[in-house]
Amino acid sequence: MSAIEDTSALPAEAPTRRLPSPRMLILWALIVTFCVVPFGLVLAISFGQKIEGAAWEWAFTGENYLRFFVGADWPESRTTLYLNRLWYSIYYAVIAALIAVLTAFPFAYLLTRLSRRAQSRWLVFLLATMSLSEVFIVMGWDILLSNRSGLPMVLRETGVTAWLKDVGWFAQLREWGLANPRDVKFKTSMVATVLTMSYLVWPYAVILLYPALSRLDQSTVEAARTMGAGPWTVMRTVVLPTVRLPLVGTVFLLFVFLLGTYVSVTVFADPSQQTLAISVYEAVRGSTLNAPFGAAQAVILLITGALCLWLGRTLVARTGTPA
Repeated sequence: MSAIEDTSALPAEAPTRRLPSPRMLILWALIVTFCVVPFGLVLAISFGQKIEGAAWEWAFTGENYLRFFVGADWPESRTTLYLNRLWYSIYYAVIAALIAVLTAFPFAYLLTRLSRRAQSRWLVFLLATMSLSEVFIVMGWDILLSNRSGLPMVLRETGVTAWLKDVGWFAQLREWGLANPRDVKFKTSMVATVLTMSYLVWPYAVILLYPALSRLDQSTVEAARTMGAGPWTVMRTVVLPTVRLPLVGTVFLLFVFLLGTYVSVTVFADPSQQTLAISVYEAVRGSTLNAPFGAAQAVILLITGALCLWLGRTLVARTGTPA
């Protein structure tokens, strides 16, 4: 018999389960309290029932979701009012997110070429602008685009409006909804709505793109320039492929953020082109006081944002994994 005991036949010790740490318990408690519970309440309320002449009661009915897609008088009549508002929510958010990223990208790229001290100052300034509320930003744009004291007044007093009429471009502006019979106007218009929304998220776009651009290997850029590539060729073949994943991610994050924009759409959008966020507020706090229908619209808007994030993640996974 060997002096060394054979331990292969001994039963393996059962792995000991480690209890979650207090930090993890606190984290999960916060997630459940501030994320899961509110969403669960909104989802439960969306199946409630409105009482005519009163508030609402708990129930389990799909009438609110049916009303969203076909209207309240279906099958006698069918309306796509709320589907149109969902479409405008997506349309405004997509255009504004793209404009913000397309304008923030060159700024962030040039920012990374500055000295460290200059970069720090600009970043502090951008972080400070992110603290401004949407109401404050919309107030500034409202003054800037005002027909009496804003940009239309400047165009009129400097003679640009008269010049546009002389060359025949004023009629085209009227077709686009950017002019009345007398002057250029921006309120209400889709252009003013999209510009305000893009300005609202522009600092976020710079902050999100800055880390990826600051980590860009300058040796590859210098090598491309040494081989005779011009600035636009370097940007198209070296810089953009390197940061394509942060670009796509930034667009989708800003898109989801802009889906719930309220003040900008209220001030600048035409009443026939308002978004689902306005409809949710009108249902919950407006004259109808129909919280279940407002909750159903909020759930649909949330699902739309989640589907877009899933689509963005799928596109990113197919194009490659980030470094």
